[in-house]
Amino acid sequence: MVVTGAKSTPDLIKAVKKIVKMLIKYDVPITSRPRIQIQNIVASANLGAEIMLEKVAFLLENTMYEPEQFPGLIYRLTDPHVVLLIFSSGKMVITGAKSEDEVFLSVRNVFLKLKELGCLREIKVEEEILSEELETVDFIKSRKKLTYQDFQF
Repeated sequence: MVVTGAKSTPDLIKAVKKIVKMLIKYDVPITSRPRIQIQNIVASANLGAEIMLEKVAFLLENTMYEPEQFPGLIYRLTDPHVVLLIFSSGKMVITGAKSEDEVFLSVRNVFLKLKELGCLREIKVEEEILSEELETVDFIKSRKKLTYQDFQF
């Protein structure tokens, strides 16, 4: 039997137990206890920083980046054995993990590697952007207004 869509390992176990109970209810013979084996975990993460994908593609091995075909960089890790789809927004999708620990480990390792290589750029919070824009407006207002006479030589 294959179970998909569980959000956690306890949810997976709960789903298997529910299916087994339903099978027993309808007189389907169960000869042994189900053996649960996680094949693939798909997770998402957000690093909270912009990622310079061109630089990452140049500096890291096992990457594939073709922005004309797909906006994300594909990064294949060997330990743990997972594949990450990394986007310039700092968001990523992790596939192929066998445990939640592998997901956390891979995200941590990638974050530290990107930081070490200088491939992360801090995302400005909207408040910072607004503050900078207001400072610019104030500066422009404080400048002397140029008139036609200012351009006469």
